[in-house]
Amino acid sequence: MKRKARKFKQLEEAVGYKFKSEPLLERALTHASVRSGRSTRADNERLEFVGDRVLGLAVAEMLSESFPDANEGELARRYNRLVRGEACARVARRIGLGPSLILSDSEAESGGREKDTILADAMEAVLGAIFLEAGFDKARNVVRQLWQDTIEHAPQVSADPKSALQEWSQGRGLELPVYVEVARKGPDHAPRFTSEVRITGVAAARGEGASKRAAEQAAASALLAREGVMKGSTHE
Repeated sequence: MKRKARKFKQLEEAVGYKFKSEPLLERALTHASVRSGRSTRADNERLEFVGDRVLGLAVAEMLSESFPDANEGELARRYNRLVRGEACARVARRIGLGPSLILSDSEAESGGREKDTILADAMEAVLGAIFLEAGFDKARNVVRQLWQDTIEHAPQVSADPKSALQEWSQGRGLELPVYVEVARKGPDHAPRFTSEVRITGVAAARGEGASKRAAEQAAASALLAREGVMKGSTHE
């Protein structure tokens, strides 16, 4: 127990919050793999669900404050980069969360402490646990502390429609976009292509262009415009 408490103390110092309930923090660090076998320990999936929403609201607020002149499309692209799994995993690594994870033996042996998905889910679960124990203000303060440097030093976000659509879909936990050529018209020296972009659970969108790439960009732009993420544009 002393070793476990020491690990948690180091993690709490890195997070910037001291838990009143150690069992709550333990649950936030417990991966679903422990459900296998005879273990009855509760895992962190429900806390991750809560923490995902806490993180999203806190990051949206920070971006609104940090980029007062940015349009909604730019804010959405920045938001997607900051809340997606890779970003959460980077924060988790920076605070040394991996060693404190509670995994099944098989998951630990397969490198689970370094897997992006496990680290990201645990990071969000910790935020969810803080929210449930101390409220949104405390959880928001932790997000500000851990994400502020990333926000301040983030590079300019590309407005390329295909890249923006991929980030948008990943940020919402959707499948990656798939592009399908649905029509080709005109002579060989001056063809016109029509492409359709499809994402499971989202209505498809179409675009035209003088090349396959241009048609795909136009389709991505049309979908983003329809969803209110960015204004439609032509990419010939």
